Amino acid sequence: MKTITQIAENHLCCGCGVCSYLDPVQIQMVDDLDQGRRPVVRGKANPTEAHLEAVAACPGQALAHETPRENDFIKELLPDWGPVLELWEGHASDSQIRFAGSSGGVATALATVAVEQMNYSGVLHIAARKDRPLFNETVFSTNGQEMLERTGSRYAPASPCDKLHLIEEAEAPCVFIGKPCDVAATYQARRVRPKLDQNLGLTIGIFCAGTPTTRGTMETMKSMGIDDPASVTSVRYRGNGWPGNFTVEYQGERGPEVKELTYQESWGNTLQRHRQWRCYVCPDHTGEFADIAVGDPWHKPPTGDTPGRSLVVVRTERGRVFLQEAIRSGVVNLEKAEPNVLELAQPNLRDGRKILWPRLATSRIMFAASPRFSGFNLFNNWWKNTTIREKFHSIASTAKRVVTKRLYRTRSVTPTDT
Repeated sequence: MKTITQIAENHLCCGCGVCSYLDPVQIQMVDDLDQGRRPVVRGKANPTEAHLEAVAACPGQALAHETPRENDFIKELLPDWGPVLELWEGHASDSQIRFAGSSGGVATALATVAVEQMNYSGVLHIAARKDRPLFNETVFSTNGQEMLERTGSRYAPASPCDKLHLIEEAEAPCVFIGKPCDVAATYQARRVRPKLDQNLGLTIGIFCAGTPTTRGTMETMKSMGIDDPASVTSVRYRGNGWPGNFTVEYQGERGPEVKELTYQESWGNTLQRHRQWRCYVCPDHTGEFADIAVGDPWHKPPTGDTPGRSLVVVRTERGRVFLQEAIRSGVVNLEKAEPNVLELAQPNLRDGRKILWPRLATSRIMFAASPRFSGFNLFNNWWKNTTIREKFHSIASTAKRVVTKRLYRTRSVTPTDT
């Protein structure tokens, strides 16, 4: 693909926003209710150096792992989970952060200690828009109170890379928090932006099974009897307990009202059915390009009143040094975990990776655009770790999706009036 428009119209866009950061003159990110955050090119894209950099940095069309340089990566995890130096399990020491966070509040705690004790300038991440809480915006938090107010996962489109210039312009190192694709985009962008590379003090990746569109949030609210998005004053997808409820505050006929669904009811019944196609062909659901990645330890499922816990994956030496400092400072309470815990905690993410190679191959055969990956061990994973039945099913199900979603046809971006 030679332009960002081609990438977006061929269903390969992740919605990360890195293209608008690298080429702000030509590219603007917009919200499309049925596709997610998408780039719109002003006029006809000119092959400027900035636009070519944007295309090259796009994780939607291509992503590659470099040959591992660390000798102490956990070898049994490398083929299926990417580079892993250490595994930890635990939670934020602060009870407020632990309660408000989506699992154990570790990502928030690490970001908070960076700005309050390690002289970092700030944290680039996402939060709900105050004026339209169904939508997200990129924010730059500079203290613990802002982090606490903006904590909790957002199961809706977000493009945190669209404001990477705030890190580039900062006076000291910064933390970046995002989904795996956001972190991968940042990883690729820092190669061409020396100042960004210099100021990225730490990247934190959040485990992700896919991004639902805004339509997914609207349909979930409809199932709760909330038909008017304009009446909504707050949407929380998780947090305030583990895993926390999908909670909507809105103006009803009798005044302010609150309705809730469990995590299983919201994600399991509606939200996951609205994930963008690019998430179905993603090789990295666990932040393989991050310094530290954080997810849920589902092998110890919450019972309803269980305090939150986080699974922490250290992927780089920079991440290891930072985490050790955080542990010494007392902001997180962690214990070492065995390598097999990762698969026990996230079996669905590993199973999805096992069937990725036939999804990519089938898409290409059926004239649908397909991203290109290297260094992810995709073919061997599929060939060696799936049954014959699973092999045929992975091909047939992909063929069905290509037809029903019309992935062989381009689709224009339709900006929402937000």
